[in-house]
Amino acid sequence: MRVIGIDPGLRNLGWGIVDVAGSKVAHVGNGVCKSSNKGALADRLLELHTQLDAVLREYKPDTAAVEQTFVNKDGAGTLKLGQARGICLLVPAQHGLCVAEYAPNAVKKVVVGVGHADKGQVLHMVKMQLKGVEPAGPDAADALAIALCHAHHARFAGRLDAAVAKAGAA
Repeated sequence: MRVIGIDPGLRNLGWGIVDVAGSKVAHVGNGVCKSSNKGALADRLLELHTQLDAVLREYKPDTAAVEQTFVNKDGAGTLKLGQARGICLLVPAQHGLCVAEYAPNAVKKVVVGVGHADKGQVLHMVKMQLKGVEPAGPDAADALAIALCHAHHARFAGRLDAAVAKAGAA
């Protein structure tokens, strides 16, 4: 299974892709889609859409995971981030993918072991789990963490489905 993790952002949208085979996880690629700081919001969202679409066309993931956003003190900033997050949900859906969503604390809990880890800890654990990988920046590291979180949950769900099927056959 090939998983793309996406870290929403209006200026920098991180992406990270891993292949999952049983208990093995391998890095495939990572990067950052960037929009210009200037220009209309619609144009910036189109830039992100075009770049993320190209990533999905190139790497052909089987499933996607997107980090949920949290509301902060800047309402306008939160709204803009939400619109960028819409692109993160839309593009995989346009490619026929199921899209899972994870809270930031859930991602950190799976990857680092604690839900309130800082970006440095997330980066360190991503590098530990994906030996030799240099993320293209903090947003790409976060996206790889999201992909790892989804891979973990997918492996667990697969085991649970197998156990239920086995129990039903008995």
